[in-house]
Parts: sequence; C-alpha cells; structure tokens
Amino acid sequence: MDPLQLKSALGAGLLSFPVTAFDANGNFNKRPYQEHISWLSGFKASVLFAAGGTGEFFSLAPDEMPAVVEAAKAAAGDTPIVSGCGYGTRMAVEIAKAAEAAGADGILLLPQYLIEAGQEGLYRHVKAVCEAVSIGVIVYNRNNAILQPDAVARLCEECPNLVGFKDGSGDIGLVRQITAKMGDRLTYLGGMPTAELFAEAYLGAGFSTYSSAVFNFVPALAQEFYAALRAGRQDVTLRILNEFFYPFMKIRDRAPGYAVSAIKAGVRIVGFDAGPVRPPLTDLTEEEAAMLENLVAPYKS
Repeated sequence: MDPLQLKSALGAGLLSFPVTAFDANGNFNKRPYQEHISWLSGFKASVLFAAGGTGEFFSLAPDEMPAVVEAAKAAAGDTPIVSGCGYGTRMAVEIAKAAEAAGADGILLLPQYLIEAGQEGLYRHVKAVCEAVSIGVIVYNRNNAILQPDAVARLCEECPNLVGFKDGSGDIGLVRQITAKMGDRLTYLGGMPTAELFAEAYLGAGFSTYSSAVFNFVPALAQEFYAALRAGRQDVTLRILNEFFYPFMKIRDRAPGYAVSAIKAGVRIVGFDAGPVRPPLTDLTEEEAAMLENLVAPYKS
C-alpha cells in the first residue's frame, strides 16, 4: 500500500491490535490467529496491527514476526495490516525490512529498547527506519521515546513515508502542540491503554481516531462507542464508559501487564483459541476470568 493510502486508511475509522495466538507450548498458532483476524475484519476496522503491543510484540523473536504478518495479510481481506517494529536501530531496520517483505502495508515503530535518548538520537532512529522501507511508518510517542514538536517537524520534512503519529504519553499539552504545528501532514492516533477512556480528550487535541484493544473481543461495542464519539453523542459514550469500560478498567488494573492479558482472556471468552500470554506476562486468575466473562456476556457479537 502506498504511504498516502495508508495515511488515509488510518484516519478513516477505528483501529485495533489483534492478539497473537499461541499454542500450549507458547508457539505461534496460525489457524486460530487467522480465524480471529478474519472475524475482526468483518467489523470494518480501518487498519489492523499485527504483532503490535497487544499482540505481544515484546515477546516475539524478530524471526517470528514475518510469519505473523503473512498470516494476518492472508486472513484480513481488504483490511490493511501494519506490523509492529522496534528495539535498537539496527534491529528495528531489519524488522521493518522483513515486515515489508512479508507484505505489511506499514510499520508501527514502538519505543526503542530500555534506554532513554535525546531528541537527536530519536530523530536519527526514526529516520533510519523510514529510509529502510518504502511503506508508511507510524511513530509511537510513549515512555522513553517522546518526540518534541521540532523533531517531529524535521522527520516530516525529511521522511515522506512518515504518515502517522501515535501517542501513548497522555501529555495532551505536548500532543496538541504537535497537531497544531504539523496540521494534516500526519494522521494522529490515540494510543493510551484502553484508549476509549481518553478518547474525548484526544479528539479535542486534534486526534481523529485511536486503537481499541477491546475491539479484539467486543468489536460491535467498540464500533458503537467510536461512532457515538465522532457524532458527539455523549449520552451514548457515557453509558458505555459506565457500563463497560470502567468495570473493565478495574479488572485490567488488578495486576501489571493485564492491559494485554485481559484482552487475550476476552478473546478466549468469545470463542477463539488465542492461547496463553507469554512470560513475563501472566494470565488472569480463574476468579478474574469469571469477572471478565460476566462483564462481556451482554456484548458478545
């Protein structure tokens, strides 16, 4: 997909990050993964992200990622597939190239591994990945990789295939500066954990969409919330926040890592063999899984 086509697709609707299915031994499980991707693509997500954060990018070996991308592309129909990418610059470049060769329509560049870096270093890191591929690149502003407006502007000037800016920092003042400075040069994606909890604030900061993790298991509800948000139907968004998202947040916050583990549990609850999470994450307890199942029951599609 041409980078400008990807940019348009990113801003056209709701986005999501499918979980990566593993078997009992922790290996990639292609068949249930594709069944889940095929099901999700029927709910008209604008773009799906393979091997992203919710897809346990951090636990996948680099040589596993092309198989995940290829499987997603084969099952997604017309829905574009963006691949996760990250770690240090040399490794990120190799992952990006491999994802492009596997058929990815774009790259989501997650924060580099462990170390903090200054603006010049972050600029060089993002630029190297952009220059390594011809497909579109989205940069993820989060944790130890916080780009400032001037660095974003330099990258936009020098990297025509940088088409998206995703934010998981929660710094509304900073991201509003970036959207004000860059205007429609980029598509802006909300990327806070359980993004619906922050969607109204990000909409006000110039973000048109976000990635919904719960789309993995309650896609119709996720789409209902997104449509109501875009239509200014606060009566609907408040109802869904109170009935579903705030109770879900209480389950998610019971242990570190449950922002991923709870999503995977939800996928299993609605009938897909997603398997366990990989270490260092842990799965929900039986009690917590039962709590989630009770919450999900009215919204099964």
